[in-house]
Amino acid sequence: MFCMDKVMIVTGGSRGIGAATSLMAAKYGYAVAVNYRGNREAAEAVVSAIEKDGGRAIAVQADVSNEADVVALFQAVDEHLGPVTALVNNAGIVDEPSPVADMSAERIERMMKINVVGPFLCAREAIRRMGTEHGGAGGVIVNVSSAASHAGGGGGAGTYIDYGASKGAIDTFTEGLAREVAGEKIRVNAVRPGVIDTEIHASGGQPDKPQQAPAKIPLGRIGTPEDIAEAILYLTEAEFTTGAFLDVDGGV
Repeated sequence: MFCMDKVMIVTGGSRGIGAATSLMAAKYGYAVAVNYRGNREAAEAVVSAIEKDGGRAIAVQADVSNEADVVALFQAVDEHLGPVTALVNNAGIVDEPSPVADMSAERIERMMKINVVGPFLCAREAIRRMGTEHGGAGGVIVNVSSAASHAGGGGGAGTYIDYGASKGAIDTFTEGLAREVAGEKIRVNAVRPGVIDTEIHASGGQPDKPQQAPAKIPLGRIGTPEDIAEAILYLTEAEFTTGAFLDVDGGV
């Protein structure tokens, strides 16, 4: 049954893991804010699918690396859905393989702003609504990290060290924040996907990576966005779990 008081924000919710999470969250009874940066059509398609199934959802444009956009995102959710009770920090980027010696400051700053600053800003706004010290009733934050956080970038030398470092920061952020806000009835967990069949590999200059990966994965296949969505919803609903990391990588 749909429950009016469960509200989830999924950053980067218009495609891939974010879209799968948005759709699955609606089935768990959440009203869902599908955040997107540029692809409005994709976000509205997710919203339409949720509404067709009897749920509530809105699409909200915001660049999570921009503080004003993040504030506006949460204000829009307050107005149209109600106070957020669950935040999924999913929005993130990767770049083309490159050794550190060839990385520009612009690339590194962009990576860290979207992958690290964005989740910090979104978590800040969520805590200001969920935290008991702020008049809230508690809630949960799930950060989407990566297997790259503990694999030096995930592809060996000259690949994505900046991406891996940004996800390593998310791991530290998750553990520290879980302890910081536990007393405010907020749980904070992270899921660490392995190779998942999404468009992110093409944006990182390796469109054939999903086809090459199964030989290195003990379970013999790459993951799907739905595999990760299931893990995110588990961590969202697991009421005695905080500061936890769930590796969803097929056994790697």
